[in-house]
Amino acid sequence: MIVKKTVCFSNLCQLHTRQKQLVIKKEDQQDKTIPIEDIGFLILDHYGITISHTTLAVMLENNVAVITTDSTHMPVGLFLPLSGNTVQGERFREQIKASVPLKKQAWKQIVTSKVTNQSKTLENFGLQNNVIKRLITKILSGDTSNVEAQAAKIYWTILFDPINFKRYRYGKPPNNLLNYGYAILRAVVARALVGTGLLPSLGIHHHNRYNAYPLADDVMEPYRPFVDEIVWNIAMNEYDISDITTELKMELLSIPNLPVKLEGETVSLMSAVSRTTASLYQFLSHKTKKLVLPTCG
Repeated sequence: MIVKKTVCFSNLCQLHTRQKQLVIKKEDQQDKTIPIEDIGFLILDHYGITISHTTLAVMLENNVAVITTDSTHMPVGLFLPLSGNTVQGERFREQIKASVPLKKQAWKQIVTSKVTNQSKTLENFGLQNNVIKRLITKILSGDTSNVEAQAAKIYWTILFDPINFKRYRYGKPPNNLLNYGYAILRAVVARALVGTGLLPSLGIHHHNRYNAYPLADDVMEPYRPFVDEIVWNIAMNEYDISDITTELKMELLSIPNLPVKLEGETVSLMSAVSRTTASLYQFLSHKTKKLVLPTCG
């Protein structure tokens, strides 16, 4: 699979298209272009950016996820195509009629992969992971014993022990970096779900009425530790992380292209997520009994 670029604009500019190219126009500078077919994610991170309606339409036609940010530079909006797959209607129907026991089995596999990757992340950093490893064997269908939450409490305490960290969306750094990284990851997953022909708003576990992408939140769980590793390396190397600077942002924007182990080979995270979402459709339509899920290196 071709690796797509993540393109972020943090300065005043005008964006339009010409001959299958994204054209970037800045005052007193020569126009620059990027082939649209090379772009996977377009991030608009400045209130002064103007983008034409045609450009938005062309981006969606090419399955480019367009992300907007707020005044604190945190991703808050996501544009995705309404039709990302030629057999989308058929796949919607398979997704809708999936039974509760089937979805519980899928969730068990997802939680098992997530907790396994959390354990591996701790091991990679030379940290104690025995307690979490023992929890993996206790995961039931639908994770009815809530091992995911038990593991998370232990995981965060050990991973960021030197800075007395508590994982809380509005908590002190590095929560800001985790929030930013997870927002990028969520966009990667939502884009892949649309490309697979699945409905991101119909989750298998997450189901908040105010959440537009619960299925993306389900599928991204095993991939969160890849974001955690980037943030750990930033936080533990004496960066000033009170604000998400341009330099920090560039590190986090590498998330779609991170190397991921999947079925015995190393691929980009973006490619891995696409294979995971494809396997989820196969699972929900009874064509396979096993999801294709990532392994931390």
